[in-house]
Amino acid sequence: MKKNKEWVVDVIEEVAYFGKGKRGITRLAFTEPDLKGQEYIMNLMVEAGLTVRKDQMGNLIGRLEGQDKTLPAVLTGSHLDTVPEGGKFDGVVGVVGGLAAIHYLQDMGPLRHAVELIVFVAEESSRFGFATMGSKVMTGSGDITAWSKVKDQNGITFAEALSEQNLDIKQIRLAKRNSEDIKAFVELHIEQGSVLEKKGNVIGVVQTIAAPTRLKITVEGMAAHSGSTPMEERHDALVSASMIVLAINEIALDHSSQGTVATVGDLKVHPGSINVIPGMVEMLVDLRGIKQESIIECLQEIKDAISTITEEQDTIVAMEMMSAEKPVDMSPEISKLIEQSCVDVGTTYQLIHSRAGHDAVNMSKITPTGMIFIPSKNGISHNPDEYTEYDDIMVGIDVLAETLYKLAK
Repeated sequence: MKKNKEWVVDVIEEVAYFGKGKRGITRLAFTEPDLKGQEYIMNLMVEAGLTVRKDQMGNLIGRLEGQDKTLPAVLTGSHLDTVPEGGKFDGVVGVVGGLAAIHYLQDMGPLRHAVELIVFVAEESSRFGFATMGSKVMTGSGDITAWSKVKDQNGITFAEALSEQNLDIKQIRLAKRNSEDIKAFVELHIEQGSVLEKKGNVIGVVQTIAAPTRLKITVEGMAAHSGSTPMEERHDALVSASMIVLAINEIALDHSSQGTVATVGDLKVHPGSINVIPGMVEMLVDLRGIKQESIIECLQEIKDAISTITEEQDTIVAMEMMSAEKPVDMSPEISKLIEQSCVDVGTTYQLIHSRAGHDAVNMSKITPTGMIFIPSKNGISHNPDEYTEYDDIMVGIDVLAETLYKLAK
């Protein structure tokens, strides 16, 4: 039975209950709120008559069988995990909207191809420092060796987090899907930017998705007494680090016309005492854009700036490349289907780029992939004030359902 707006509102609000705090929603990958959210969606999948399973990575998959079981499946989905103190729509819209779209498909008539709804695990990098882990495993592109070495802020390793869910890190490679078994993947998501809202359009047909290059920069100076060390004799790691932060910001501003952005999102000062000159600072940098050439230029300029700053300040810097992914183009054929679906539904749309990364980046490695955006209020995301109008969500669901139907009928 086709689901109305009231049902969609109720489900999104119910998911928001899992991990809800005094400020925002914290539903980190493989934590209790995340698992309870998955269980809730799994029950809704069963109610919808889907065949439900979890793969070796913990990705939740609900399947509506098609008439011809020899044909490849059409996939949709997103994620439920959040950043700390995040909002209720990021990822969730693609999961709830995907389930609503499958209800629509059940009313639209027989489908030759199966349709699957996937709830990808660990899309956010907030817990283990790696993004889109579930879809990377599904597409065979995860760096499991690197993952086996990471811990969260509580000292729990990724392997231990899996083990708590009766999953084995040695077995997660078995979750890799064969491209021959998948016809296409289409993801519905909030824009997490302000382009659609400013233009007054309801749907964005994504052309390119930015991908992050992530750095860990460690600045070493010399810890010393804050009172007895003269200013001219100091080797203050935090002063150097602060200059690096400002330099990264200026470099990104110079490249912003190319769609490139850079963020220092985490800064740890050692020893972290008010009366000790900082001897070491660690910072995490997120650099991303839609043009690989701009990313490379920006990265080189950051390296040059760091070299100049540390030489002037007489400090030492080490830079570690944590990850480096390339921007990805969506399938022109799938994008055309989405555009036609917008026309069929009777909604306004535009072509758009995504500056945030998504599971669609990885899925595009094994199947034709498309992405549908709906507006974000004031462009805010990863924030408790994140909001998308439910009327826009319903239009997004209509467009998704029409696109999936065109692919699966």
